[in-house]
Amino acid sequence: MIRSMTGFGHGRASGDGATASVEIRSTNKRHLNVYVHLPDPMAEAEAEVRGRVQEAFERGQFDVDVSVEHANLEELPDAIDADAAIQYKRRLEQLSAAAQIEEPVRLDHLLHFEEIFAAEEEREAVKIQRAWPIVMNALDAAIEDLQKMRAEEGTALQDDLEQRTHAIDEHLNAIEERAPQRVEERQDRLRERLEELVEDDRIDPDRIETEIAMLADKLDVTEECVRLHSHLKMFREALDSDESSGRKLKFITQEIHREANTIGAKADDEVISRHAVDMKEEIEKIKEQIRNVE
Repeated sequence: MIRSMTGFGHGRASGDGATASVEIRSTNKRHLNVYVHLPDPMAEAEAEVRGRVQEAFERGQFDVDVSVEHANLEELPDAIDADAAIQYKRRLEQLSAAAQIEEPVRLDHLLHFEEIFAAEEEREAVKIQRAWPIVMNALDAAIEDLQKMRAEEGTALQDDLEQRTHAIDEHLNAIEERAPQRVEERQDRLRERLEELVEDDRIDPDRIETEIAMLADKLDVTEECVRLHSHLKMFREALDSDESSGRKLKFITQEIHREANTIGAKADDEVISRHAVDMKEEIEKIKEQIRNVE
């Protein structure tokens, strides 16, 4: 079954004081391109997110948006710089001795010095460490949601493509039915014209029959019809394949278009020309659709 390259997936996960939300939008693209948008403190983890998406898909352009909300930030413990705290305590004790103050140094005295606490960057690192597993859970959920949507869109695409190949089959069958009649009609017309133009015995009858046979060969579209039937069969087999088939379908469609063009060029008949034109219209619609197949 084929899969569409367009879709949207959303994932949300919570835990350990954080809630992560991930949205993934995918559009058709010849190759695999992934663009990741993370909160600034998590920017360095972009490669891990990109790798997870690349493992899940083969073609398309992906825009991944990640947002994180932190709850109970006041409960997030501040890291303590023990060395800085000891240094400030010694300085306060030296100051007390110099000022002849007998009161001992207390904890509330040290709390006035922000330097004994970890920098804000370190606090952010702690938040990232806590939230990252939640982000990855939300990412996995978004990928699964997107895969489901692309599969559903792929089913609709496959139904449409199968209908169009069946329509081409019907036109092709009509052409095969009409082609022998067209050849006979052209042969009879040529024979009548030659008989009207030449009334003496100087024209070799065998030469006339040879020219008529050459005309039949020139107008014959049997080989093209056989190849076109074969290409349509290959196309349907690719549709049913479990593998990514977008590139293969594109190649087969080019071959289908080539045979339809040749049939139209050799037609020289109103009925066959009309069916050839209708086939090419269906083929153009198929080309548009398979641009969106993974």
